[in-house]
Amino acid sequence: MNLSEINWDFNTAGNWPSTVKLSILGLIAFIVIAVGFYYDTLDELSSLDHEKQKELSLKNEFNDKQKKAVNLHDYQEQLTQIEASLNEMIRQLPSEEEVASLLVDISQTGLASGLKFKLFKPETPVDKDFYSELPISIQVIGHYEELGMFISGLASLPRIVTIHNINISPEGKDSNLVMSAVIKIYNESTHFIPKADSRKKRLKK
Repeated sequence: MNLSEINWDFNTAGNWPSTVKLSILGLIAFIVIAVGFYYDTLDELSSLDHEKQKELSLKNEFNDKQKKAVNLHDYQEQLTQIEASLNEMIRQLPSEEEVASLLVDISQTGLASGLKFKLFKPETPVDKDFYSELPISIQVIGHYEELGMFISGLASLPRIVTIHNINISPEGKDSNLVMSAVIKIYNESTHFIPKADSRKKRLKK
């Protein structure tokens, strides 16, 4: 079949060879299907992919919740242990009335270690979550062993006492050292009341 011999006038399309007619009909059908796929099926495929991603996310969320439900008893035991530790720490915090006595204990510990105080200055208290922090700037003079005894004595006090920003330098010519530091003591905060029962309820949910 010679294509150049065909009259391509659409008015004479009825006289075209069957092969040409079928080819043109196939091309038209392909174009129609392609356009339909682009404007309809492509959106459906995109929506299907979105739903698959959503299904995967829901499955992962379900698995996470299932693991938490299986381990709920362990979580409750851990929460009980944490609360017990927290309550033990709170019991070690002095009340506001006991802070003055603790300040005396700190200074007496330094004097008993053989140190001389050049500075003992309580600073402004800092409120935290369930406690308040009272920094005390100190400067003491003594031998190395006496400084060690002082720090050890602070650690053995019945209340929580920490020491920060330690700086030690020589003092004079008689082997004395001067130590500058910030001692922090902690007492109960009046702005925080632990609510163990409410935490348990949130965990059960």
